[in-house]
Amino acid sequence: MPAPTLTTARLVLRQLREDDAPALFAVLSDPEVMTWWSSGPHASLAETADYVKCNAAEGQGFLCWAITAGDDAALGWVILIDGKPDVKEIGYILRRDRWGGGIAREAVARVIDHGFGEMKLRRIFADTDPENPGSIGLLERLGFQREGRLRGEWQTHIGVRDSLIYGLLRDEWILEKTR
Repeated sequence: MPAPTLTTARLVLRQLREDDAPALFAVLSDPEVMTWWSSGPHASLAETADYVKCNAAEGQGFLCWAITAGDDAALGWVILIDGKPDVKEIGYILRRDRWGGGIAREAVARVIDHGFGEMKLRRIFADTDPENPGSIGLLERLGFQREGRLRGEWQTHIGVRDSLIYGLLRDEWILEKTR
């Protein structure tokens, strides 16, 4: 099942497609963007094309939305990955020249709304590197609570890394939205 199209005041979130690879090469080849990613910067468009093809495929246990603004070009994505029943992990990435403008917050918040609304999830969690202040700040601004630290959780291109786990429950999200 493809990810349903979701909209906000500025954004259209649509199913990630294989033809998004050229636009996303700018994201996935940027060393600064990829610092905290589980893999290093992409060296070629072919590498990005393979990566995007996997993330765009349906029926793999996740929904992946391309973030677009004003046109159909992908600026990044938001993904919900299957976990336990009624629980999903959220992940996101955004082109560096769009950082700081609230796009990631707007896109992630819209996917959270969809997850707790239409999908009737009870919990959404995120896994982020302890040294990634941008992601930590975004999660905390959205009402996620730090739940724990997994030591030596990931082997990445920058070495073995710990993970911070952040969680958000449906009732907390509803309360956060009314503030």
